[in-house]
Amino acid sequence: MQFGRYYEEFEVGAVYRHWPGKTVTEYDDHLFCLLTMNHHPLHLDAHYAESASQFQRNVVVGNYIYSLLLGMSVPDVSGKAIANLEVESLRHVAPTFHGDTIYGETTVLDMRESGSKPDRGVVSVETRGYKQDGTMVCVFRRRVMVPKREYAAATVGAGVDPERPSFPEPR
Repeated sequence: MQFGRYYEEFEVGAVYRHWPGKTVTEYDDHLFCLLTMNHHPLHLDAHYAESASQFQRNVVVGNYIYSLLLGMSVPDVSGKAIANLEVESLRHVAPTFHGDTIYGETTVLDMRESGSKPDRGVVSVETRGYKQDGTMVCVFRRRVMVPKREYAAATVGAGVDPERPSFPEPR
């Protein structure tokens, strides 16, 4: 199974559909809120959401949806990344509710070789998240620094396999 891509394996315009999707549970949402200290009642208090919001039910915290989509994209986009350089933009365009299933896809927007290190390049991508009914809920653009194949060949020759970490010797 492929985990990430080398610079040469990307192509501007390519679209990667991330699978599997993830059905968001109330537990997922509440745990993420508690871990990140986002205690807004719209996410945690069903009575508040029903009586004081336009949605009349809890809304899943947007950063959880972003985090899911980012994670979904790792095997296709940044699994071999040297560095995640920036998130250029992030928009939450529709609400997500408990029980919705999120699917993601990423489009390669641009590629450029590194100006300072010839063994890597920078890939710009846009990731979009959709609910089960096709409604887009989140879209973000980011830049990722990834190695070229020559980097992998050089490190394998040096006794390091970038695809597999070395494991400690048993005692």
